[in-house]
Amino acid sequence: MKRGAFLLALLLLVGVAATAAEYVPGEPLKVGFIYVGPIGDFGWTYAQNEGRLAVEELPYAETVYVESVAEGDEGPVIDDLIAQHGCNVIFTTSFGFMDGTVAAALRHPDVIFGHASGFKRTPNMMTYMADFYQVYYLNGIVAGALTETNKIGYVGAFPIPEVKRHLNAWAMGAKASNPDVEVHVRWLYSWFDPGAAGEATEALIADGCDVFAFTEDSPTVVQIAAQNELLSFGHYGSQMYTFAPDYVVSGQAIEWGKIYADFIEKVYQGVYTAQNLEHVDYWWLMTQGAVYPEASPGVTVNPAYVDALKSYTVDDPVFGEISAYDLHNLRLAQFSSPGVTFDPFQGPIMDRNGNEVVPAGTWLSVDSLITIEWAFENVVGPWPGEPE
Repeated sequence: MKRGAFLLALLLLVGVAATAAEYVPGEPLKVGFIYVGPIGDFGWTYAQNEGRLAVEELPYAETVYVESVAEGDEGPVIDDLIAQHGCNVIFTTSFGFMDGTVAAALRHPDVIFGHASGFKRTPNMMTYMADFYQVYYLNGIVAGALTETNKIGYVGAFPIPEVKRHLNAWAMGAKASNPDVEVHVRWLYSWFDPGAAGEATEALIADGCDVFAFTEDSPTVVQIAAQNELLSFGHYGSQMYTFAPDYVVSGQAIEWGKIYADFIEKVYQGVYTAQNLEHVDYWWLMTQGAVYPEASPGVTVNPAYVDALKSYTVDDPVFGEISAYDLHNLRLAQFSSPGVTFDPFQGPIMDRNGNEVVPAGTWLSVDSLITIEWAFENVVGPWPGEPE
């Protein structure tokens, strides 16, 4: 056995993870991705893998991925990507991978790490998020206008700040078009559980909900809603539309590849290193082109519902009487503009316990958005971690 191979085997035998040498800018890159679900889930992991494929298009980058890694099991997978695959950069793509990624970054100080949706960083670990809250607000405007029961349902994966932020934005958008609407919520405690997602959707239908959004990585909510001739909003791309083209009104689409390619290019150029990532946080929204509303490719709102939205009148405090369709498009233009002039989380905002959580004349900071725990005033249902 050669000396290098012997040393690597010895390190692994005694439980010490082998690490990589510091990356030299301009040399080929090996980039690893760790996914919480299967790449064919039609949701989060599918979209993340589309981003990985964008990295593959870079002439100096090669990628490898591991799918369906349970949160908490990422540590050994990271060590293997370094020891066996020689990865210079590793992206961990689920909130529950955060602490394990921090620990790995400390074990491997010369490897560059990126963690999606988290808030902890080290000198060699950055964070990043292409966030949907603006898109959920737009979807909410449409949902509030189209509901006939004034009850709309949300199937949430985990009650973490990311999902709470999106759910609240959907509720705010719905209230902007319909002051009488309620948002009913069910939690799954799983990112991918079609069975539980189906049960939650059926329960919300029994509660009287007739329009649905969700954070779960299968098309189950879309399918169950359509079977009951009810409306829904696709999650993570237009592939959800193919399961119910007559009932998917719009949805949230994403291009992770824009973030990945930008970051990897800067690593290749030597802009980002294993010593200067502690304050690097990609927080990309609609103005960066990372996210956008979409029903089907190139179609923001399903044409079958445009006339109904045009005929629904909103009494907006700023714009006066305006159709839900025009309000949606006006906010879409504002979010897409480089000089954003409106944000869903601008005060005054009250939570459902009567507390003022965003004072008049202020917007929530990114730090406040990524740690949000309160529920908006028209949200109904359990809300673990809710402040009093």
